[in-house]
Amino acid sequence: MTRNEADVTTAVAPSSAALTAADRCDRCGAQAYLRVELQTGGELLFCAHHAREHGDKLRQIAANVQDETHKLANTPSTAPEPEL
Repeated sequence: MTRNEADVTTAVAPSSAALTAADRCDRCGAQAYLRVELQTGGELLFCAHHAREHGDKLRQIAANVQDETHKLANTPSTAPEPEL
């Protein structure tokens, strides 16, 4: 291996795919609704609560913000009544 080959690093590019129930908040582990791609590389995921709490600061350091908090308004507050 040459010196140049040893100096090469690889990084996984942040994803802009839709967030799913498997994506979890980096602060508390709740379902993530905000993905922040950082200017320095990498990404952070936040639930709606922590997105609101840290939103202003996150936008200052973000290269891109994927906000899917609108999905919360489309979620029914109660389960539908079962059909008989």
